[in-house]
Amino acid sequence: MRTWQVGDVMTRDVATVQEATPYREIVDVLVRRGVSGAPVIDGFRRVLGVVSEADLLHKIEHSGEPEQRRIFESRRRRGARGKADALLARDLMTAPAITTYAEASLPEVARQLDRERVKRLPVLDDLGRLVGIVTRGDLLRVHLRTDAEIREDVVQEVLHRILAVRDGLVTVQVRAGEVTLAGRVDRRSAADLAGRLAARVSGVVRVSNTITFDVDDTALVEAGRVTPLA
Repeated sequence: MRTWQVGDVMTRDVATVQEATPYREIVDVLVRRGVSGAPVIDGFRRVLGVVSEADLLHKIEHSGEPEQRRIFESRRRRGARGKADALLARDLMTAPAITTYAEASLPEVARQLDRERVKRLPVLDDLGRLVGIVTRGDLLRVHLRTDAEIREDVVQEVLHRILAVRDGLVTVQVRAGEVTLAGRVDRRSAADLAGRLAARVSGVVRVSNTITFDVDDTALVEAGRVTPLA
């Protein structure tokens, strides 16, 4: 069963800057493209870092401050002051960049964004070259799939292709991404698996599984008398 990957939702036309791009030009790129950050790339489109609005705002934050250094200045404050004085992307960017790949799953990238506390991830190909960028907003595009598209995947991929359930045994209703399964199958393990697999279909927000069964084979599975469904 195919689920959406980063390559399905990422932006391919990426706003980028070079190491030697000056401050004012970086600001122009971000404003003109309507983005809050841009990868810094070299001549081979390898990502060296990311420069964001937060990196650029240090210059405004420290504007007009007297040139003084604290004896016990935190690393964060030293870094902010250094970026306030910087003029080129190489000195403004946050490096190394946290990246991902087009084949990564959406849940995997969502966890990565949350864990790293970043808003965007440059997307690389197998050679480490920039091919796109994925943001938190991009991950939500999966929930723009229509109910009809979601239902088609549940019926064709889950019920027919994987579980080989005949037409008429299970009904599938989808409303606003919420899937309701009803009907009857031969084994409890098949009913349970139908619910678990339906939940993995891209765009599904919740599954209500009311499928009943003829035989509760879970006890036999635990005893090793039958082979469990994957």
